Amino acid sequence: MKTVLYIFIFLASSALTLNAQNSEEKDKKEINAVLKAQRIAWSKDNIEKFMEGYWKSDSLAFYGSNGVVKGWESTLERYKKAYPTEEHTGTLSFRINEISKITDGAYYVLGEYHIKREVGNADGIFMLVFKKINGEWKIIADTST
Repeated sequence: MKTVLYIFIFLASSALTLNAQNSEEKDKKEINAVLKAQRIAWSKDNIEKFMEGYWKSDSLAFYGSNGVVKGWESTLERYKKAYPTEEHTGTLSFRINEISKITDGAYYVLGEYHIKREVGNADGIFMLVFKKINGEWKIIADTST
């Protein structure tokens, strides 16, 4: 009887571990899909579409070289001011170095961005905090330099 109990416990814990791994893989795939949609939108000079990856809230935080910007609307305006034309937005690419779970429903992403553009290329690093809100992954904090 003890052997059956041990086998059951082993199988149950293995199933839970496998389910957690599959869940994290799914989360990471969905987060990568948000980043891909942002990259495509940016490269089409569509900053409004790019911003769909961000949490549409006054609590959104963007930390950049010019300080902190709070709120979705303020972040949108910051992007529009810094990248006023297609020549400024250029073509965006990312190198994702790490996606790590913080807790259920939250991850951080470390990476590099590269923008090829007519007015001079721009490169930098970022850390994003993603949170699942109403079934969608959204960036709730962005630190980019």
